[in-house]
Amino acid sequence: MVRRFGERLPRLRTRVPGPSSEAVVRRLRAVESPNLVCVAPAPPIVWRQARGANVRDVDGNIYIDLTAGFAVAAAGHSNRRVARAIGAQARRLAHGLGDVHPPEIKLRLLERLSELAPGRLKVTILASAGAEAVEVALKTAWLRTGRPGVLAFTGGYHGLTLGALATTWRREFRDPFRAQLCPGVLFAPYAVPYQAGGADAALATALQETERLLVEAAAAGAPVGAILVEPVQGRGGIVVPAAGFLAGLRSFCDGRELVLIFDEVYTGFGRTGRWFACEHAGVVPDILVVGKALSGALPLSAAVGTREVMEAWPASMGEAIHTSTFLGNPIACAAALAHLEEIERRGLVERARHLGEWLSARLQTWKERHTAVGDVRGLGLMQGVELVEHRGTRRPATEMAARVVQAALGRGVLLLAEGPSANVLAFTPPLVITRLQLEYAVDVVEEEVARAASS
Repeated sequence: MVRRFGERLPRLRTRVPGPSSEAVVRRLRAVESPNLVCVAPAPPIVWRQARGANVRDVDGNIYIDLTAGFAVAAAGHSNRRVARAIGAQARRLAHGLGDVHPPEIKLRLLERLSELAPGRLKVTILASAGAEAVEVALKTAWLRTGRPGVLAFTGGYHGLTLGALATTWRREFRDPFRAQLCPGVLFAPYAVPYQAGGADAALATALQETERLLVEAAAAGAPVGAILVEPVQGRGGIVVPAAGFLAGLRSFCDGRELVLIFDEVYTGFGRTGRWFACEHAGVVPDILVVGKALSGALPLSAAVGTREVMEAWPASMGEAIHTSTFLGNPIACAAALAHLEEIERRGLVERARHLGEWLSARLQTWKERHTAVGDVRGLGLMQGVELVEHRGTRRPATEMAARVVQAALGRGVLLLAEGPSANVLAFTPPLVITRLQLEYAVDVVEEEVARAASS
């Protein structure tokens, strides 16, 4: 049976990375910042084509993608309907005067987001990168409350632009720019059951510390105006917080001058088996930040808030105080409308839930068979396997995870290691991945986990 590109199993024509990838990377190093592409211990593969859950590199090798391009390609890489929408819009109107004379298609996308967003989240500011939308949310909270302080969480990742970077936990990102960062950001512990030794302990510690920090900040004359949190941490290691955590944060904000912001740039639009991860907890924020799978192809993000909170922004008198040249770019809006329609038309939210249940059950068995597997967790098609050197100490097995990722790549499976110690194998494939592709990829990764643990 000949399968279409997008639904194929791996096919490798050269070693990985191949000679053409190596040549491209050498040329890239001459013209791009050395900080961007890692070339050690081996150079990366260079993508040439992608469709569905397959990627083809410049050497002609075909891979199964378990990353969805950083969770962007929910409806599959190079989705045909999205591609057609992009082409048609590019021929019709490629650019507009977004905050002066807006394109009509921007309205259609804003109305669609108002329909999809939970609760009373109805008013949107569009942006390009997820980090920009996070900064929109933080600015909104400041306008709403007059309080500059922000409470974020350990393990959190909200982007690398200066405003978002101040709320991102990891020191390797923050330290080089510490003198430039907003000083009013506090960090409370995220409710991580695995690290705290259980859900109850994780929840109690996280909420107690959150309350303590809020009270101390107010007493010090630097009150917090916003709580910023990921309902499920992505780059933090695919961490699902203890039940009750989001509801507890909601209770801290209700009746106070606090704006609750959920960063769902990674988790939004079906990834976890619901349209939005916060729906698993039944908690609605004051502002929802989304990106990545919003368009499935092009840079586009959004901050969607309640009318009461978003009305903190003054009416424009000719100059918007937060905007950009490409605000509501027509091509990006067309891609988003088509991508959201594909997710709904093909039932990909439910598919992520059902396929995710199978994937979770399969990965849970690894804990019984492999002592290097410390924890397995996730929701929908967002699952993580934490590798440890010893289950007793829970010391991160960073080098082991790197070996697994590289070995899987050599066998045609694209995989990333997430978490502050890069020891969590992340399974976040396109939601259109076939069961055969997923089973094949999981088999490969498990074999490489066993091999790495025994070496």
